[in-house]
Amino acid sequence: MTEIDLRFDAGFIVPVEPAQTLNNHALLVDGGRIVAVVPRADADRDYAARERVYLPHHVLLPGLVNAHTHAAMNLFRGIADDVPLARWLSEHIWPREGQFVAPDFVYDGTRLAAAEMLKGGITCCNDMYFFPEDSARAFLETGMRATVGLVVLDFPTHYAADPDGYLHAGLAARDALKHEPRLTFALAPHAPYTVGDATFEKIVMYARQLDLPIETHLAETADEVAQSRAQHGATPLARMHRLGVTGPGFIAIHGVHLTADDIDLLATHGGHVVHCPASNMKLGSGIAPIRALVARGINIALGTDGAASNNRLDLFGEMRLASLLAKVAAGDASVLAAHDVVHAATLGGARALGLERTVGSLFPGKEADVVAVDLSGIDAAPCYDPVSHLVHAVGRDAVTDVWVAGARVVANRVLTTADETAIVGRARLWQERLQ
Repeated sequence: MTEIDLRFDAGFIVPVEPAQTLNNHALLVDGGRIVAVVPRADADRDYAARERVYLPHHVLLPGLVNAHTHAAMNLFRGIADDVPLARWLSEHIWPREGQFVAPDFVYDGTRLAAAEMLKGGITCCNDMYFFPEDSARAFLETGMRATVGLVVLDFPTHYAADPDGYLHAGLAARDALKHEPRLTFALAPHAPYTVGDATFEKIVMYARQLDLPIETHLAETADEVAQSRAQHGATPLARMHRLGVTGPGFIAIHGVHLTADDIDLLATHGGHVVHCPASNMKLGSGIAPIRALVARGINIALGTDGAASNNRLDLFGEMRLASLLAKVAAGDASVLAAHDVVHAATLGGARALGLERTVGSLFPGKEADVVAVDLSGIDAAPCYDPVSHLVHAVGRDAVTDVWVAGARVVANRVLTTADETAIVGRARLWQERLQ
């Protein structure tokens, strides 16, 4: 009999890879990694667990992957609602960032975001913001996994004076933290309309040298695409391709107004799209062409964007919105079925970030990032299909327990790695300054 650290016995297990729902099975973990998912009778016969977790009314699934957010912007939650993107940035967000964003702001905001995400079943995020060493510290302290986006802009902020300054600061943070097992890094030029050709060419050079993915906001609004055509004679994506940005390590965030030629380009060169339905809706940006992307085999991930343009870092909400929007936009109820959208929120996000061999599914050898969702509530009765319930019935409030690499970071809905009261207290102090 093999000794292992941890055994889960749950009502259902949704491994994502393969796409199925299992009952009367056990999830086995040792050394922070998944050993096997086997029938309970086999687990009884072959394994002795030092700890056994019984969750008879729960479904277990992989930790959710929030493939795009600006974590520190949780401190801007609700500060500029009901404003279109261009005005939202220029009149509300950028002025406040210029006045307040500093290492302590980023650290406190990221701790707030990490706590919210973990309690909602998000074990990994792809963050894009200034002072990455301070956001990384917050992620590490709360026990969360993160891809840290190294922001690059062509205009000055408190973080850096010019593109070379952004690259130098970001890469220095990456060099200092690259051995942290729960952190990975990406180059994150903000958007084609805030970064020029010469800067993109430098970014491509560093990305190739250091084997880093490139992520950028892209084709988020119709105005962005029209301005790109007028200024560069090409869509934002076509311009990125011309500059050498595209490829298997390219992550297009939003992609609301991708053309048919853009979609062909992404399919041919293996890029990824991060779909942020709530933010796109809230800013009036539009509905991404998910049916066309899926039809071409393009990997889809889900993101919340920042709390300033969404108000919630809630991937359960994003799953439901993504599924419903895809159906109504296509006029086809079969588009983005429940298993497909759960895949986008887990393995699709992991694949976009280059982490598909580490997380994203409950597959032997991967790290044990596990979420337990309670299906015993009145809003989940009766339960014919647990995967459907994850998308269309229950929400993040049904998450009771969360593990990252086999370590429990949420227990009975309480964060185990940080003082929630202290985190909220810091947020309220920032509120007094930001109002």
